[in-house]
Amino acid sequence: MPSRPESPPVRMHADELDIDEALVERLVAGRFPHWAGLAVRRVASAGTDNAMFRLGPDLVVRLPRLPGGARQVGAEHRWLPRLAPHLPLTVPAPLALGGPGAGYGLPWGVYAWLEGADAFEAPPADLAAAARELGRFVAALRSVDAAGGPPSYRGGPVSEGDADVRAAIRGLGAADALDARAATGVWEDVLRVPGWDGTPVWLHGDLLPGNLLTSSGRLTAVIDFGCFGTGDPAADLMPAWTVLDAGTRQVFRSAAGADDATWERGRGWALRFGLTAEHYYGDVCGNGTNPVLAAVARRTVAEVLSDR
Repeated sequence: MPSRPESPPVRMHADELDIDEALVERLVAGRFPHWAGLAVRRVASAGTDNAMFRLGPDLVVRLPRLPGGARQVGAEHRWLPRLAPHLPLTVPAPLALGGPGAGYGLPWGVYAWLEGADAFEAPPADLAAAARELGRFVAALRSVDAAGGPPSYRGGPVSEGDADVRAAIRGLGAADALDARAATGVWEDVLRVPGWDGTPVWLHGDLLPGNLLTSSGRLTAVIDFGCFGTGDPAADLMPAWTVLDAGTRQVFRSAAGADDATWERGRGWALRFGLTAEHYYGDVCGNGTNPVLAAVARRTVAEVLSDR
């Protein structure tokens, strides 16, 4: 998992919980005394929903940053061990599930630490090979029986974000940070695409560079399953624009096995993510609290518009 140098935590949301090393030490000591005394160190990350702390050399503690994040950790602990054997890339291994305590009111988890750098800081050296690996991962995840799985955060219709997308287009366009006419045209094309009418399937839901690990230039792992669940597989096509480029998109599409309508909805999810993330986290219209995610968002929008 990514381990950038420590930096002071940035509050990205008004209702964000206060989480620091001292709290994690108290939680671990109270729930898992056999791990008490291990060094705790914050992991700097562009993630918006969870805080991560190294626990000794081999473990990581993951805690929701928002009051509404109670479902995420529990879902990961229930489902990831069932999914992992079917997937061609490594995913986090949950080891222990902690509960509320020490002034913190949500479930939290301990996982095995995964070595590697995230794909924002260390992009794959061979983007075509990464496209194939990522496409195979998406196809494999989609093929696992999803009966009983929880709905994904991004498993519903992409059109449900219409109001937020249009607000972002207006704001970024007014600030001369976006070709508003082009973005509106692509978005309205997406809204005309037929919706998903199949059985819900598993999807990760958040395949951004920060959630992909590389080692020695190769894609090795997929992390942060906070958005995962079941639904329309289109959102898992976002890396075609969030990670890849014009020369590797079709490699990914072929490996993922995406039909025309799902591909276009995936384009819509990429545009929706890019516009709304830049509008909220960027320093032109938003709160400026997450420059890494804003940079990914800007690149994603540029890739979608150039690929029209």
